[in-house]
Amino acid sequence: MSTAGLLLAAGAGRRFGRPKALVELGGQPLATRAVRALSDGGCEPVLVVLGARADDVRTLLPGRVGTVVAPDWEQGMSASLRAGLHALTERSPVPDAVLIHLVDLPGVGPEVVRRLRSRTGVDAVARATYGGMPGHPVLLGRRWWGEVAAAAHGDRGAREWLRGRDDVRLVECGDLAEGTDVDTPADLPGDDSRP
Repeated sequence: MSTAGLLLAAGAGRRFGRPKALVELGGQPLATRAVRALSDGGCEPVLVVLGARADDVRTLLPGRVGTVVAPDWEQGMSASLRAGLHALTERSPVPDAVLIHLVDLPGVGPEVVRRLRSRTGVDAVARATYGGMPGHPVLLGRRWWGEVAAAAHGDRGAREWLRGRDDVRLVECGDLAEGTDVDTPADLPGDDSRP
């Protein structure tokens, strides 16, 4: 079974002051860290959805990584999710599932990706939890991509679609990582990560 990695990295990072994809942690941009987590975790292909400062972010990505620009990225995460899912449906062959990851989760590494990816299937619906709290990445079998894209609105991505389901497999990953996101410079760990 094939699992694509989809990194949502289109946002302008208004609260942060610049696109989080460009922010460095330990000398490495968050976009590069997230792509590495997906690829080292076994996702193939890896696709990055771009928006704000797309050209700048694209230069940070390895050559094997695909990109798609969400033209309506300013509408929120749902626009990025729709653009990414649409691009994956046009691939040949179409992957069996997609693991959706967010650029602002620097603590999530390949171990989390591998654990979730082990649930891959065309009907898969799973998401990482950290101490019982739902988070990212989220694994979606291709059977659901059309429904998810249609239900995605604003800055919520697949949240509402997932909330109404009783078949979501929650995969505890708190032993592997912290699933906290980075919203402001103060959220970044370590002094070397400050802009």
